[in-house]
Amino acid sequence: MSLQYGGEQSSSFSDPLASPQIYYGDEETQKRHLGYRARSSSSVSNIKTNTDEVSTRVPRKYDLDVEIIRQRLLEREDTDGNVQITIDDGGPRFLHVGTAGSGGFRSHDIRGVYRLGNLLQELTIALDHGKKRVVLDEARISENPVDRLSRFIRDTFWDNLTRCIDESHIEKIARDPKDRTADPQPRIYVPRRAPEQYEYYANIARSRPEMRLDVQWLREGPITAEYVLELNEKPGLLALGMEETAEKGEKTLKGLPFIVPGGRFNEMYGWDSYMESIGLLIHERVDLCKAMVQNFCFCIQYYGKILNANRSYYLCRSQPPFLTDMALSVFHKLRGDPSAKEFLRVAILAAIKEYYNVWMTDPRWDPVTGLSRYRPQGLGVPPETEASHFVHVLTPWANKHGLPFDDFVGAYNRGDIVEPEIDEYFLHDRAVRESGHDTSYRLEGIAANLATVDLNSCLYKYEVDVAETIKNVFNDRLEIPPGFQTSRHLNTVETSAVWDRRARERKRTMKRLMWNKEKGMYFDYDTVKKRRQTYECATTFWPMWAKMVSPSQAQKMVSKALPKLEAVGGLLSGTAESRGEIGLDRPSRQWDFPFGWAPQQMLAWRGLRNYGFENEAQNLAYKWLYLVTKAFVDFNGVVVEKYDVTQVKDPHKVEAEYGNQGADFKGTPREGFGWVNASYVYGLTIVTSHARRALGTLTPFETWYHKTNAILEVSEPSEDDEASTGHAILSDQD
Repeated sequence: MSLQYGGEQSSSFSDPLASPQIYYGDEETQKRHLGYRARSSSSVSNIKTNTDEVSTRVPRKYDLDVEIIRQRLLEREDTDGNVQITIDDGGPRFLHVGTAGSGGFRSHDIRGVYRLGNLLQELTIALDHGKKRVVLDEARISENPVDRLSRFIRDTFWDNLTRCIDESHIEKIARDPKDRTADPQPRIYVPRRAPEQYEYYANIARSRPEMRLDVQWLREGPITAEYVLELNEKPGLLALGMEETAEKGEKTLKGLPFIVPGGRFNEMYGWDSYMESIGLLIHERVDLCKAMVQNFCFCIQYYGKILNANRSYYLCRSQPPFLTDMALSVFHKLRGDPSAKEFLRVAILAAIKEYYNVWMTDPRWDPVTGLSRYRPQGLGVPPETEASHFVHVLTPWANKHGLPFDDFVGAYNRGDIVEPEIDEYFLHDRAVRESGHDTSYRLEGIAANLATVDLNSCLYKYEVDVAETIKNVFNDRLEIPPGFQTSRHLNTVETSAVWDRRARERKRTMKRLMWNKEKGMYFDYDTVKKRRQTYECATTFWPMWAKMVSPSQAQKMVSKALPKLEAVGGLLSGTAESRGEIGLDRPSRQWDFPFGWAPQQMLAWRGLRNYGFENEAQNLAYKWLYLVTKAFVDFNGVVVEKYDVTQVKDPHKVEAEYGNQGADFKGTPREGFGWVNASYVYGLTIVTSHARRALGTLTPFETWYHKTNAILEVSEPSEDDEASTGHAILSDQD
C-alpha cells in the first residue's frame, strides 16, 4: 500500500522518526536515505497525564491538512496566544483528527499537552518545508521525550545554530540585534593582513547592494581601548577563518563554520564554543569542532586573543580559556587523519601565544601572587547591553550633571565628563563580562581585582595540556615560528619541563591562597586587599575538572561543598547565603542562586568523574536532564539558556536582568540553546540506560533514586556472603 509522506508518494520509506529534511522531503530525498535506520518501538512515550492513555495498538497515521489543522489546534489550545501549547494554556487538551487508514473518515483523539505540542511542532515544520497536506505517523507525536529532544538537537538545532561568514550566511549573521545605533547597518571588519578576505566581502557588497553590507579595514597595529571606543559608533562583525575552495571551476573563499549560542547571540562566543563542542563531538561533528578551533587560532593571530565574541565591541575582551582541551578533544577524534598533528601543532602554538600575551601579562597577570585575573581594557559604557541595563547606575550621575540620561552617556563616552567612580565601576563590569559570569554578586564591584578559581583552573589546565602535548606528541621539543613568538617571550623552542613547573607552582599557590579545608571549597582571591573571598560558588569544582586537587581534597569537596550547591534540578551557581537578600534595590543576578547553568553542570560532572565519584556525577546529571526534559515536555519543546534549579514546574521562567534566551519561538523550537543542547547530549552519556528510561517517563529524581537503591539493596550480598568470599568494606581515612 502506498502512503503519502509530506505530500509525496512513498511505498518504501519506513522511518517514522527520520530527520525533518528526510521525513518532509520529496520522494527522491527519501530514497537516498533508504538505509536510514528506524528507531525501535521504545521511542514511544509513556508519559501519562490526566487525559492521556497509553495505547497498545499499532501506531496510527493521520491524514492532515496542515494549515487547517494547525489553525484549529491553535484556536482550541493556545489560549494565551503565544503560538505554543503549554501547561499554562487552558484549552480542552484534546483534538479530533482523521486517520490515514480510513481516508480521513474516522477520527482519533490526540490528547495531552505534550502530544498536542508535538502535533503543533510537526505541523509547523511541515509548513516550513512547504507542505500543505501530510500523512503523519502517530509515533512522531507520541515520541519518548528524551529521544525527541536528542533527535531535535542532532538533526535540527545544531544545523540551525551553524554559521559561516561567507555569502551563504553573511546577510543573516552581519545584522546585530544588539546594535542600537541610529542606522544598524550590516558591517564587517577585516584585518589588514587578510586582503583576500576584504576583496571577497567587497565583491559581495558590490553584487548585492540591497544588503547594504559595509566592508571596513580593521586598523593595523595594537588594538587599544580608544580605538574600540571609536568603533562603537559603527559596530560590526569581525572576520574569522576562511579556506580556499572551487565553485563553478573558479577559486573562491568559504568561511570556516561555527556554532552560535542562540537567541540574541548571533556570533561566535569563546567559552560557549568549547561547551558546545562537547555535545558536537559526541554527535561526531568533528569537522565543525575542528573549524571552531581554527577560528580561535585566527582570532589569536589577528586580534591577539580568543574574543568574548567576534564583534568589534568585544575586541578588548576575552573569555574563560579552554582552547587546549578543545583542541586535544578534536585531535583524539582525528586520529589517523594525516592533518591531525599539524592541526594540533597550530592550536598549541596559538594557545601558548595567548597564554603569554593575554593571561600572563599586564593588566591581567598579578605579579605578586603569580595568578591571573579577568581585567580587560576598555572605555565607556559597554554598547552591547540592553538599553536599560545601566539606567539605575548612571541616572544619579546624569542628575548630578543636569543632563538627560542619553546625553550624559554620550558625554561620558567622549570623555567630556570624567568621573573616576564610574570608571572604577566599568573596570569591574568589563571584568565580569570577560569572566562569562555576567552578572553575579560574587563579582560585582570587585571582579577586576580577583584571581578567580575558574580562570586559574583553566590556566592550570593550559599548562598541563601544553606540557603533556609537547612531551608526548612533539618529542619534548616544540619550535615556535616567528608568527607565534611574543615580545615578552622570544623563545624559539618550548619544552615540557617549564610548563610542568608552571603548573606545579600555580597548583601550590591556589591551594595556599584559595583552598579552605574546613569548608571543602576553593574561593576567589582578592589581589588588592590580599584576602580570600567567602562567596560559595559552583566554580569550586573547576579544579576537579582540571585534575588539580588531591584525592583528599576531592573527598572534602564532595562531602562539604556538594551538599551546599546541589538542588532539585542540578548544581546551583552559588548558595543563597552568599548571594544575600534581594529586593527592589538589590535585584536578582542571573549567575547567582537560584539559577543553574549548563557549563557549571558539565564541568562538575567531569570533575567528579575524574576522581571516581560516578554516582554523584550521575545523580547531578539526572537532576539536570530531568529539569530540561520536564520543561521541554510541558512548554512546547522549550530549551533555554539557563534554569531555576530550585523548582521543576516552570524552571525556564527566569526573573533576572536579561530574562532568558531560547523561549521566544513560534510553533516549534528551531535552535534550543547551544550549551544546554550540549549538556543534554553529554549528560545522557553519563547516566545509565535505566536512568534514561526513567527520564523518558518523567520520573522525578527522588522516585528514581529510591527505587534504584531499593533494587540494589535487595541484590546486595549479606554479611555472611561477604565474609565467605573474603570481601571487606574499607573506609576512606584520607
